Amino acid sequence: MRTFSLDIGNTAVKYGYFQDDVLVESATHQTPDQVRAAVQRLQPEHAIVASVAEPTATWATELCDTLPGLVLEFVPASTPLPIQNGYATPHTLGADRLAAAVGAAWLLHGRNVMIIDAGTAIKCDLVDANGVFRGGSISPGLAMRFQALHTFTGRLPLVERPANLVTPIAFTGDNTLSAIQSGVLNGAAAEVRGFVEEYRAQYPGLAVVLAGGDAAFFHARLKGSIFVIPELVLLGLHRILVHHVST
Repeated sequence: MRTFSLDIGNTAVKYGYFQDDVLVESATHQTPDQVRAAVQRLQPEHAIVASVAEPTATWATELCDTLPGLVLEFVPASTPLPIQNGYATPHTLGADRLAAAVGAAWLLHGRNVMIIDAGTAIKCDLVDANGVFRGGSISPGLAMRFQALHTFTGRLPLVERPANLVTPIAFTGDNTLSAIQSGVLNGAAAEVRGFVEEYRAQYPGLAVVLAGGDAAFFHARLKGSIFVIPELVLLGLHRILVHHVST
């Protein structure tokens, strides 16, 4: 089966082209014209569209005009899933969080899995060994933290994220720039480490999966075995589409 997953995020539009569960091609920061050209070139059979930023109808309609098969608009509250959704308010659940959970549960079937999706926001979510999405936490991402300190204070400057996020940041900043960098970067790392430690205490043998644009930053700062799967959301969307087509 050839599928096309389209993930419309807060800061970027991404696509993934799969052949029988293998991600053959993906791209980020795509315009509508680039997506259209990719679909015409790759000729997928089916597609799925998910968004946390804008309605999916326009994208889906355009794909319907191009593809021979199903074009699925992913709605977390109503789209059939290969896992159970235990979230109390599914109508408020972001498509990216649920798709990442589906991808993690498929890759690590039968295990308790913590998913850390580090992008515009930092989402720490849990899928248990029975394949039930339990929910988790949402906090500001790295760029948002830097921006907030500047926006909501009178004199703190806007500090850009370091180009190399893997390099350690001094814990004790000796000037305003380095103090902000320490607070944002070391603070975010300490926050996520705390969540990992708490989940590991509650769920022995927990698997931890990292995804999102800032995955490398957290991978360099977390201990223990960590799976880094940058395209986890695209994989989850693909598995939701396969489940839908097969049933």
